Amino acid sequence: MTMQGWLRSDGRKGIRNVVAVAYLVECAHHVAREIALPLREEGVHVIGFPGCYPNDYAQRMMEGLCTHPNVGAVLLVSLGCESFNKYGLERVIRASGRPVKTLTIQATGGTRASIAEGRAWVAERKAELDAMPTVEMRVDELVVGTVCGGSDGTSGITGNPAAGRAFDLLVKAGAACIFEETGELIGCEHIMASRAITPALGLVLEESVAKAAKYYATLGYGSFAAGNADGGLSTIEEKSMGAYAKSGASPISGLLKPGDVPPRGGLYLLDVVPDGEVRFGFPNINDNAEIAELIACGAHAVYFVTGRGSVVGSAISPVVKICANPETHRRMSDDMDVNAGRILEGAATLDEVGREIFDLTVGLGRGGRTRSEELGHQEFILTYKSFEPIGPSCLPAVA
Repeated sequence: MTMQGWLRSDGRKGIRNVVAVAYLVECAHHVAREIALPLREEGVHVIGFPGCYPNDYAQRMMEGLCTHPNVGAVLLVSLGCESFNKYGLERVIRASGRPVKTLTIQATGGTRASIAEGRAWVAERKAELDAMPTVEMRVDELVVGTVCGGSDGTSGITGNPAAGRAFDLLVKAGAACIFEETGELIGCEHIMASRAITPALGLVLEESVAKAAKYYATLGYGSFAAGNADGGLSTIEEKSMGAYAKSGASPISGLLKPGDVPPRGGLYLLDVVPDGEVRFGFPNINDNAEIAELIACGAHAVYFVTGRGSVVGSAISPVVKICANPETHRRMSDDMDVNAGRILEGAATLDEVGREIFDLTVGLGRGGRTRSEELGHQEFILTYKSFEPIGPSCLPAVA
C-alpha cells in the first residue's frame, strides 16, 4: 500500500515531479509551448491563463497549480504588458521552495531569444529534478478527483458507480476524494445533503446545486449535450443520478471551491459554478476546465468516466480513463485504462472494478503511467470566473 513520492517544503508529496512552463497571457502561449517541446515527453508540461484582464480566480488557480505537489519547478512566461500579477505569482512559488524564473518576452528580445533562454533554464531544472530522491508515501497522503464526460446510458450503471466504489476504498484508507459537477447533481441535492456530516454542511450542499440550477436557467442552457441524448440519456435528472454515483457512499466532509485544498482525508464536493450574477458565460466550457480545477485543489490524479469515449488527459496530474460502455472500450481501448463495461456483460462486479481502479491509483505512485500519459496528452484550459471564499459551514471537520 506504500508508494514513492517527492517531498515538498509544505509536507505534501507528489507522485510526479514535473517542470511547469506557465504562460501568463495568450500572446506568450506559443513561446511557452516551444520552450517545452523538446522535453514534452520527459515531464515538462505547459499550463497558463490566456486573458489579458486580471482575475482573482485565475490568480488563485495558477498559484495552486504552480505549487501543486506534482510540480517541482516553474518557468513563468510573460509577454510583458499583460495585467497578470506575475511577480505576486513568482513570490508564492518561491516561498514554496520551488525553483522559479520569470521570462519576459519583450525584455528578453522576442520569440527566438526567449525560447532559447527558456529551454536552457528548463533543461537545467529538469536535470536537478531527475536527481531528486524520492520518499515513502502512504495512501492517506493522496488527493484524488473525479469527473465524467461523454456520458451515455451505461455511465451511471457501470463506470460512475465503480469510481464511487474506488472512492469508498480510498476514503477508508484515509485519502481525500473530490467529486464535482454541481450542475450535474440537480435532482440529487437532497440525497447528497443527507450524507453531510453536519446539517449546516447539508444546507450548503443543497445551496450549491440550487445556484447551479439558477445559473443554467439564466443561460437557457443545461449540462446536457446532444451526445448524451444520442447515448441513451433522457433528462438532466437521469444524468444527475449517474454523475452522483461517482461520489460513492462515504459521508461528505466538506464543500470546496477551485483552489481550496482538502484539510484532511474524507469526501468533498467541489463547487465549480461561479458565485454572483452570471458574468463569464458557461461555468465550464469543457471537461478539461473541471479537471484543472480538481488539480488546483491538490488532486494527484483524476478519474475520468466516459461512456461515449474521450481521449483527453491533463498537464500536471495523470488522468485515469474509466470506460463505462463495453462497445466503446472495444473501439477505443488504446485510450482507456479501465473497462468498467465488463460489469454490463457480467464479466466483473462493481466491487471488482472499484478495486481495480483503487489498485491502479496506488500503482501511479509506484511508477505506473496512464494511457493518456503514454499518448502524450497534456490538455489544459483556464478561463474567467468569480468565487466568494467558503464559509465555516463548508469544512465542519476542521473546527
